[in-house]
Amino acid sequence: MVDGFVVIGTWKRETVADGDVDVDVQGTVADGFEPVRDAFADNFARRGERGAALTVYRDGRRVVDLWGGARDADGGTEPWRRGTAQVVRSATKGVAAAVLLVLHQRGQVDLDAPVGTYWPEFKANGKDRVLVRHLLAHRAGLPVLDTPLTPAQAVDGVSGPRAVAAQAPAWEPGTDHGYHAQTYSWLLGELVLRVTGRSIGAWVAEEISGPLGLDLWIGLPDAERARVGRVAPVTAPAAPASAGLRVRPKTSVADAYRDPASLTHRAFAAIEPPADENDPAYRAAELPASAGIATADALARFYASLIGVVDGGRRLFAPATLTMARTEESAGPDRVLVVNTRFGLGYMLHGPASPLLAPGSFGHPGRGGSLAFADPESGIAFGYVTNGMQKNVTADPRAQALVRAVGRALAG
Repeated sequence: MVDGFVVIGTWKRETVADGDVDVDVQGTVADGFEPVRDAFADNFARRGERGAALTVYRDGRRVVDLWGGARDADGGTEPWRRGTAQVVRSATKGVAAAVLLVLHQRGQVDLDAPVGTYWPEFKANGKDRVLVRHLLAHRAGLPVLDTPLTPAQAVDGVSGPRAVAAQAPAWEPGTDHGYHAQTYSWLLGELVLRVTGRSIGAWVAEEISGPLGLDLWIGLPDAERARVGRVAPVTAPAAPASAGLRVRPKTSVADAYRDPASLTHRAFAAIEPPADENDPAYRAAELPASAGIATADALARFYASLIGVVDGGRRLFAPATLTMARTEESAGPDRVLVVNTRFGLGYMLHGPASPLLAPGSFGHPGRGGSLAFADPESGIAFGYVTNGMQKNVTADPRAQALVRAVGRALAG
């Protein structure tokens, strides 16, 4: 065993030249998953990776566990170790969605009930017919705030819920969809609090992370701060035309992000100025849209528990809940992301904007890099975290290279 992990393949250390820096890639892969190890190492050599980890489960058993680089993307030299955690941004949304779906599974939440049933103040400004499922499927019409919150207001636990409760919808709820990039935090967080009397971070800790043994937090405890690396923006190297991924966004998408009046710009600027993701106060906040912190193993193990039993332990989703999670609720032009997106109940579904492993896959990327998903048909659960945030929202080239490698490994 290595750090409590049963070695299922050859223990692999590989030094990869990254400019003038040698990157030590460590970990294990099961027989047949060597293409995934090679793709992970290649990300450091060719795709600008600074520090990252990847874990893959198949049928509830870990088959890939890799890490490498530095734990801090902003110049630190301390190596990434097994167990290093990072901010995973919107990959947190998949964990938050599971809370509502498990509450529904237990009979505590009706997905077809108006949100105002549980949260009376939410009915203001024409939102009395917004359903719980609309929140999960990005159909509530509430991706923006007329008055953005400051970073301090965003994390105080009061200003965010109050703001979304008072906000008028940008479109008639239920008629269209648009990615609720930041407001998802306060919509789901407050709903969970109203239903259970517990904050969403406490619920995840007590009902998901604790029982499953996950290093995953929505609201980082002080005792875990030393385990978390620092994130920073990084510039991705130019990809060759043969890479198969769009390197530059369409002009319409780029224009939408630049236009301060667009839903796109306003959705991501619901917190203004942007919060410092390395700030301990931000990391301690319970923002389930953007501020979850996890290891790659925790994300993969979490998704493995949605589709089956992990290491003989518990399973989170009953079969009917799993079906609901990945049944298409929203599809087509996204009013915020300005591309065609597909959503189930809280999860992105496989498609051109967010390619996953196969048509039945469901999960969630994190803006700038992280990705976590499951594919029930192949039994794959995938968790990738990085500290180098590149300019992408749903299809990071490093994550996509790893997904394609998993596909090659399965194909034999």
